[in-house]
Amino acid sequence: MGRGDMSDAEWEQLRPSLPVSNRRCGRWRDHRQVIDGILHRVRTGVQWRDLPERFGPWKTVYERHRLWSGDGTWERLLQQVQAAADAAGEIDWDISVDSTIVRAHQHAAGARTDPPPAPASKGAEPAEHQGDSAWRSLHGRLVEVGAGGEGLGRSRGGFTSKLHLSADGRCRPLSLIVTPGQRADCTQFKPVLEKIRVPKPGPGRPRKKPDSVTADKAYSNGPCRQYLRRRGIRHTIPEKADSRAARLRKGSRGGRPPGFDEERYKKRNTIERAINRLKQFRAVATRYDKRCYMFLGTATAAALVIWLRV
Repeated sequence: MGRGDMSDAEWEQLRPSLPVSNRRCGRWRDHRQVIDGILHRVRTGVQWRDLPERFGPWKTVYERHRLWSGDGTWERLLQQVQAAADAAGEIDWDISVDSTIVRAHQHAAGARTDPPPAPASKGAEPAEHQGDSAWRSLHGRLVEVGAGGEGLGRSRGGFTSKLHLSADGRCRPLSLIVTPGQRADCTQFKPVLEKIRVPKPGPGRPRKKPDSVTADKAYSNGPCRQYLRRRGIRHTIPEKADSRAARLRKGSRGGRPPGFDEERYKKRNTIERAINRLKQFRAVATRYDKRCYMFLGTATAAALVIWLRV
C-alpha cells in the first residue's frame, strides 16, 4: 500500500456502495486501484498523464473520476459514509457555514463549451450510474452552470472559484457548492443547507435539518434569518454594525435585536478547520479542473477521505 492509499478498513467501508457490473456490458477496472489513483491526484495535484503506473492507465483513472463527478457517484458515496457515522451517533449536528476562495490555475481556463461525449455503459446495476440517465444528469449539471461560469470568476484574489460548505462539529464537510469567486456568500446560504442530506440506514427519510447553525456576518441579513426561522433552526449569526445602526435609528419600530450566543459562536472555528483540512489536498487548494462538475467531484472526493479518516 502506497502513501495516501486507502487502508483495508477504509476500503471495506466504501466497497458495498460502489457500482457493480452486470457482466453484459464490460467490467469495471479494479475499483480500489482506480480510486487510489484518483485520491493520489486529489492529494498531490499531479497532472493526470503523470500518474504513477501502479494505478493503471491514466485515461481510465481520469474517465472514472469524470463519470463519477458527473453522475453524482462521489456525492452518493459521501452520503453513505455520513449515514454510517450518523447511525453510530458520531455527527455533531451543531453545524457551521462558510466559504473559501480557491485560486484557479491557468490550466483551469479554456473549457470546451460543448458537452463532453456520453460515457460508454459498463452495465452498472443502479441506472443512474451509467447510460442515458447518467448522461442526462451530467448534461443537466452543465446547463445549470452556464457558459459564463464553470464556477470561475474574478475576485480580489484574481482568477478564482469559491467553495461554499457546511461542516459538522467535528470539522467534517456535510455539503459543498462551487460558484465563481466573486459570488456573495449569503446567496448560497440556502442552497448549502438544503444540500445536506444524510440517509437513514433503514427505511425513513434522510436527515436534512441540523440542530443549530453558526455563521459569520456575511450571512447576517433578513432572508437568511427568515429562512432559518421558517425551518425552526436555532442560529447564531452576529449583527452587522450598519444593520444595528439602522435598527437603532428606527427606535421602537426597529424591533428587537437578533439573539446571539457568544459561547456558541466560539465554536465557529470548526468550519475554518474543515476548510483547512480540505485544502490539505492540493487539487482542492488550487483548482486545476476546467469543468465545474469535475472540481466539485474533486472537492467531494477530498471530503470523503476526511470522513473515512477522522
